[in-house]
Amino acid sequence: ENTAWVAPLLALTSGFEKWDVRDALDLASKESAEAKSNAMVSLTDQIYAAAYGPQSSLGRSYYTPNASRSSIVSFRERTYTLNGAVLAATGIADHEAFVRMVEEEFPQASPPKVDVVASPYLAGEARLDAPGTGCTHLALAFSTTVSSPVSNVLKHALSSTQVTAFASKGLFGVYAGTSSPSEASAAVDTLSNVVTSASLSSDDIAKAKAAAKSEALASLSSGSKMLADVMTSSILESCTFSPSGLSESYDAVSEGD
Repeated sequence: ENTAWVAPLLALTSGFEKWDVRDALDLASKESAEAKSNAMVSLTDQIYAAAYGPQSSLGRSYYTPNASRSSIVSFRERTYTLNGAVLAATGIADHEAFVRMVEEEFPQASPPKVDVVASPYLAGEARLDAPGTGCTHLALAFSTTVSSPVSNVLKHALSSTQVTAFASKGLFGVYAGTSSPSEASAAVDTLSNVVTSASLSSDDIAKAKAAAKSEALASLSSGSKMLADVMTSSILESCTFSPSGLSESYDAVSEGD
């Protein structure tokens, strides 16, 4: 019952106790090390750097293991505000009562207004040298403004034994890997052909829609974190969310999309 009262405090206030910062930095260092050992995670970091510029808000690496306490405090003060925020809640028995609590508590937070600077799409390339791996990993991505359901259906439609498609906010693309650097050129051709010349039949689209829809609906019962992510994405795109609406958004995807 105290959720609506606690939420503004979590969003806007923090004591930054030394032991909390130390523990958070230790966890960030471990997660960063794990990420750097994963080729697809490293490629994704490189994709965003190439797409938006390495110094932009979208192009900077997601993993920062060596951040100082002062930089952490500065980042929170600049970015953790209620300006444009989305509150996604799960397990609420009385929705109307919860809404009233939020309306009463959040205005008291008096959030500062933050000017959001958009990261323009630049396009480009990025390379990461990893000679010790003996393999070559590639990713090809491009800017997109289509809805999440369309991107997710396309992701399932284009994934195959040769490539793995991915979809994220603002970008869509495909991954490929080779066991030998000498096969890199052929892998590039495969990636290009998949995104420019792929022939998708009605059956392919139908199967991809079913798989994407099942994946989206399954996420609704996969824990509060994933459910909150789905709710937030839906609200940002359509200003509403409901399980039936999510299902209908996938049913509405057509071959023309």
